[in-house]
Amino acid sequence: MNTTELTDIPFFPPDLFEDDRQVLLRLLRETGTAASQRFILGEQTARLERELCEQLGAADVVACGSGTTALTLVLAAMEIGPGDEVVVPAFGCAPLASSVLALGARPVFADIDPWTMVVDPRAVERLITERTRALMPAHMFSVMADLPALAALAERYGLRLVEDSAVAQGGVLAGRPAGLWGEAGVYSFVQVKTFGMPGEGGAVVTRDAEIGRTVRMLRNHGQDGRERFRHHRIGWNSRFDELQAAFQLHRLPGLPARLERRARIADYYGERFAPLAQHGVLAPPPGREGRCYYVYTLLADRRDALRDHLAARGIASHAYYPQALPRQEAFRPFARPGDSWPAADRAAERALSIPVYPHLSDRQVERIADAVTEFGSA
Repeated sequence: MNTTELTDIPFFPPDLFEDDRQVLLRLLRETGTAASQRFILGEQTARLERELCEQLGAADVVACGSGTTALTLVLAAMEIGPGDEVVVPAFGCAPLASSVLALGARPVFADIDPWTMVVDPRAVERLITERTRALMPAHMFSVMADLPALAALAERYGLRLVEDSAVAQGGVLAGRPAGLWGEAGVYSFVQVKTFGMPGEGGAVVTRDAEIGRTVRMLRNHGQDGRERFRHHRIGWNSRFDELQAAFQLHRLPGLPARLERRARIADYYGERFAPLAQHGVLAPPPGREGRCYYVYTLLADRRDALRDHLAARGIASHAYYPQALPRQEAFRPFARPGDSWPAADRAAERALSIPVYPHLSDRQVERIADAVTEFGSA
């Protein structure tokens, strides 16, 4: 009997890659002793890009050093820069703002939908000015942003549309994968994401072959791959690791099953938690359309009490983003005077994520649901 299962359920498991340990060690040796001695941007990286491109039906996929740099490279490929504004969600991960600022542009923070926690298209439209160059929504937790509405806005105002789809690999909305609603999107492969790996990494996915070509150049110091040390643009070092590419190729066939397991757990949670809304614990919208179960996030009026209740029962949870982005010290100077973000502020106070990873056993999932239900019904 696994006594750990009876006492503690981590928010993310410490043994994410235990089943693939021997494969990883074999690939490490093969990569290190290969005659080509290519440790970055070799054939394994190219294969991974081709496989993902074919699965998604994209024009190009460009593997990068991280999801964060992938986001910066997309904006740079679109020549976003000083004097430009990019409308981003007020609630989310720091790269939504820092990638814009890194290029000398200004993030403009839009409030979110109070239930789904993705950016509100109506709030976005109110912030569009003559300086706006791009809209950059983010998929949050388990919900894809309202891309049909945002794509319509981008078309109406002649704006670029970039998806921060870092957490959403595997999500599909109206038949279109996350990342391919905008001109380009990004995925993150950091270990806790749906296609995570033991290290940093990510990818740009795009419907525009020219964006793909430019990002491919920018990730490698502005070189186009035909001739080394000839730099066509100022670029970055965001190159992908060959060992990681080989490992991701090994794990790629199992991704659909892992995604399905996440979705089944979320389905179960949704059924168990639906009655709790009247008691101040709100589950995310049910269903699988436009869903990407990276984490499963509740909105609880007594968030800290729920966290402590779960911890007392050996269940770890996590409160993401304790402040809205424009409230953060790093980004506060760039917030527009007079703007407010009540839904983002409220989400920062109420959001609590619980385990939803595919390693969970049915018994563990029931324990988590029982504990949340016990709290919500008290």
